[in-house]
Amino acid sequence: MNMTKSLTILGATGSVGQATLDVVMEANARARAAGKEDSYRVIALTANRDWAGLAEQALATGASYVALGDARFGPQLEAALAGKGVAIGLGPEALVEAAARPAELVMAAIVGAAGLAPALAAAKRGATIALANKECLVCAGSVFLKAVQDGGARILPVDSEHNAIFQVLDQSDRVEKLILTASGGPFRTWSATAIAAATPEQAVAHPNWSMGQKISVDSATLMNKGLELIEAALLFGMPENKIDVLVHPQSVIHSLVAYEDGSVLAQLGAADMRIPIAHALAWPARLVTSAPRLDLAAIAKLDFELPDLERFPALNLARCALQMKGAAPTILNASNEVAVQAFLDRNVSFPEIAAIVSETMEEACRLGMDAALGDLDDVYAADEAGRSIATQNIAKRKFVSA
Repeated sequence: MNMTKSLTILGATGSVGQATLDVVMEANARARAAGKEDSYRVIALTANRDWAGLAEQALATGASYVALGDARFGPQLEAALAGKGVAIGLGPEALVEAAARPAELVMAAIVGAAGLAPALAAAKRGATIALANKECLVCAGSVFLKAVQDGGARILPVDSEHNAIFQVLDQSDRVEKLILTASGGPFRTWSATAIAAATPEQAVAHPNWSMGQKISVDSATLMNKGLELIEAALLFGMPENKIDVLVHPQSVIHSLVAYEDGSVLAQLGAADMRIPIAHALAWPARLVTSAPRLDLAAIAKLDFELPDLERFPALNLARCALQMKGAAPTILNASNEVAVQAFLDRNVSFPEIAAIVSETMEEACRLGMDAALGDLDDVYAADEAGRSIATQNIAKRKFVSA
């Protein structure tokens, strides 16, 4: 009996995509060593601009199709794969084509709104989606979940926090609350004065996880945890007032579920994305991985504290967006992406990230842009509006400061 699972990786050259390939290659090597067929067969890979990394991955995995979102780098990709029998697609529509190919599993790891259309394509054809793209739920929650339901697809959460909840969630009608843990980021112990002078280099230096620049800044502002709060509400059908956030600097407990009888179940593990990725790829079974084993005796203690919403107001902005529903989370995410990039470009200070998001949400609501989302066009319109207003707010700040 052939037990090989076919797999497409959207965002293959990013940190989650690379970790996914590590898990796949290790699983296949173990299977071959045992005289068995490969556990996974990669059929399609995508990237945005990293044509060299994509070409290398295609040759290493034997993928039959690769897609590059930024068509300007197409000639380099085509030259690298000439004569290798790999079909190549260029542009945003090629990412959708990759997701539409008949893989059983789709790792949705494209960062940002660019991941929406491909993930929707996978949902509509009924794929099992290992979801690492926050925007699918934060920006297009109702639209994406409807596509999942209508297409008969399945979502397996990959974010360590949501994967942790998924692993310990039982009898969801008896849940008292979900508790998302946060490392607190690099500025957890910093004063407000010190945070005001924080540099991009300091913000991306996450104490526990190795991540891309944008998500690292989100972790520093706690916006990442706010986005995860929105995701958790939609993934697990939980009202906002039954989801708490707890700062846990060791990042050993990835999330907890509290039940009505007083029981609290937690999933623990090393801060290594290969663990939740392996769980999603193998579910309902489990894979052997080389991820570090947890040594609680060596760690010796686990600390917890409530998040400081004065120093880190972004978390509360996300909670407010979830309460507002409609397009509010879409606008929150769009304005945050713009503000984070402005910070990385040294055009605004670290505290101004949350301030810009707050101003943008207020302006969007005043203009009536927080209406319900009907389809993907509505999502894109709200996303564009959020980006436009945020960009204007940044320009105003630069003008005033000048």
